[in-house]
Amino acid sequence: MKKRSAGGLVFSTDQGRMCPGCGNAVAECSCGAPRIPEGDGTVRVSRETKGRKGKGVTLVTGVPLAEADLKALAKALKAKCGTGGTVKDGVIEIQGDQRDLLMPLLEARGWKVRRSGG
Repeated sequence: MKKRSAGGLVFSTDQGRMCPGCGNAVAECSCGAPRIPEGDGTVRVSRETKGRKGKGVTLVTGVPLAEADLKALAKALKAKCGTGGTVKDGVIEIQGDQRDLLMPLLEARGWKVRRSGG
């Protein structure tokens, strides 16, 4: 039989996501290592209207950056589009349908970009 790895708790209903390094909640992580989300290397740009009363937003997911760099990228993209937006859970949300404008900007930064959804 194979021995179980020394993994640990990854999610708690009380605290949410848990840091694998120190075992604390991600918001209270004491190991100090910035978390860069792992993905398949593709940045996806999609449009969504769910939960926004019919208002559309453009979602940019899969960007391999830490939280501070992701916020700086979102600020630059919002300035280029001339609209508002936010960063939530590692996803950049830009108001309106900005897919055609965002795709070349992200490709210029060296990422493989795909249009996702309808």
